[in-house]
Amino acid sequence: MVDVSRREARLRDAIELMYFAYRAFTAEPDRMLARYGLGRAHHRILYFIGRHPGLSVNALLGELAVTKQALHAPLRTLLEGQWVAARADARDRRIRRLQLTDTGKRLEARLTGAQMRHLEGVFSASGAQAQGAWKAVMRAMSERRR
Repeated sequence: MVDVSRREARLRDAIELMYFAYRAFTAEPDRMLARYGLGRAHHRILYFIGRHPGLSVNALLGELAVTKQALHAPLRTLLEGQWVAARADARDRRIRRLQLTDTGKRLEARLTGAQMRHLEGVFSASGAQAQGAWKAVMRAMSERRR
């Protein structure tokens, strides 16, 4: 049986590693976003719209697991700044479909490119086996949120 204090220490170490890893993962994109007065919420919105052009607002709410109120202000900023465009769905005009503008595509590519380079360097240094284990842990953590 594992000593409770040892188990807790290992879990606290894991929490700290995740915190510091996330901080490193978001540092460069945060600096880029700050130049435009944007933050991580804007980045997440840009990322998911970029991955799924034509995504509806309701589908975006589901992907981000946020309320309409939490999405409203950052999405409005992206629309007003012309990083994102919204158009009515062809079949149901009540549904708004979102897509990145050319400016939004360029910004999203820079932000995600920085994170891809970060991961590429880490995966390269850690090896294929570590990358597979990391993905398994991330998938398991992601499933727990649902």
